[in-house]
Amino acid sequence: MGRFEGKVAVVTGAGAGIGKACALAIAREGGRVVVADIDGSAAIACTEQIVAEAGHALALAMDIADAQAVAALFETAERHFGGVDLLVNNASAMHLTPRDRTILDLDLAVWDQTMATNLRGTLLCCRQAIPRMIARGGGAIVNMSSCQGLSGDTAQTSYAASKAAMNMLSASLATQYGHAQIRCNAVAPGLIMTERLVAKLDECMQRHLRRHQLLPRVGRPEDVAALVAFLLSDDAAFITGQVVCIDGGMLAHVPTYADGGNSPAARPAGDTAEAERC
Repeated sequence: MGRFEGKVAVVTGAGAGIGKACALAIAREGGRVVVADIDGSAAIACTEQIVAEAGHALALAMDIADAQAVAALFETAERHFGGVDLLVNNASAMHLTPRDRTILDLDLAVWDQTMATNLRGTLLCCRQAIPRMIARGGGAIVNMSSCQGLSGDTAQTSYAASKAAMNMLSASLATQYGHAQIRCNAVAPGLIMTERLVAKLDECMQRHLRRHQLLPRVGRPEDVAALVAFLLSDDAAFITGQVVCIDGGMLAHVPTYADGGNSPAARPAGDTAEAERC
């Protein structure tokens, strides 16, 4: 028996990357999964993989910034699978340079779109999930935050602000509905090499970011999915209201670690002078 036998999960942004890895992890442990993504073909591909592995899944193309689409998502989950026990709010909008820049330079349309998807969309999903979880005796929610919601950056102002707000939304939800046996935690990934990130980060920037990790490899979507599955499961039954970093130690060290204070032998191969020039 898997940890999610008899459970119904909704995973947003599940067509690729971390969301897809989460959907697969839940299905492999017996959960029935509604795979939601703005890219309908990607959602279908993920669902087909789950079904091929003898799992149960339903694909739905939708935009979490659309309140009516979110309501339809959860109505479909209830009609098709009988209810909702688990929610992974993974869908997000992320704009790298040059549009999501410093406070004085960022495009306000990007700010509005980012907040509508990352924050308002997450709220809309939670509002639809909570009553359905209460009806089934409780549930668990994981909101996908980011290390950028925990530390300042020279760009991506709207993205970082949305993720910081998501952390407090998660704590508020945990506080307000813990009595109803609903747990809510946020996960803050660091450098996780999804398809989307590989397309946006050049090799120079990747080397720069890796210099700040304590572990010698980059993160994988499956790493985050394993943490999400733990937090959704009864193994984490007494954990709620937390923001859990999964960043290879990126935020754990003093600045001198990346600036040359660590021994050269401890640095990943190739991340020395060449990385410093980047």
